Amino acid sequence: MKKVITFIFLATIFLVYTGFVYTTGTDFSKAVMNAEAVKGKLVFQKYNCTACHQIYGLGGYLGPDLTMTMSQPGKNENFVKAILKSGTKRMPDHHLSEQEINSLIEFMKYVDATATDRK
Repeated sequence: MKKVITFIFLATIFLVYTGFVYTTGTDFSKAVMNAEAVKGKLVFQKYNCTACHQIYGLGGYLGPDLTMTMSQPGKNENFVKAILKSGTKRMPDHHLSEQEINSLIEFMKYVDATATDRK
């Protein structure tokens, strides 16, 4: 009998929690992924950037985590454009077009605005 009561209690808690999670949703008021950011996400995927870089803690470890790059001191749009245009010693120059670079920057702004690990 004790196992049945425990099961019913846990199942009830699970259902209440699930209902809460699915009805409250996620707060997307911080940022909206505009059409340009969507294009940037596709460019990010096309060049397999997650092989080296992380976003939201997912991806490779060769390059830096890009989740909050745009809000770091000294790393603004011009800094990111320079890196994307010429690459670095460890990051190859992918010969991105100006449109691809602008789209990637919009995507990086979106990622930065939706990051939750603010210190």
